Amino acid sequence: MSTEPWVTAEHVAQHLGVAKDTVYRWRERKGLPAHRVGRLWKFQLSEVDEWVRAGGADEESGDGSEQK
Repeated sequence: MSTEPWVTAEHVAQHLGVAKDTVYRWRERKGLPAHRVGRLWKFQLSEVDEWVRAGGADEESGDGSEQK
């Protein structure tokens, strides 16, 4: 069982160097792994990193990859 902490979209944005809005856009349009906890979206950085390495953030996979 993983003891990795769940983090916010703001934390993911800082980790990846993008705007928080981009994180939410990627979740909605490109399948960025996220889990709903009540009304909040939470992320695990290991899943986010794996998604990026698999090409999820590539510009060719759809819109919403702009950096702010």
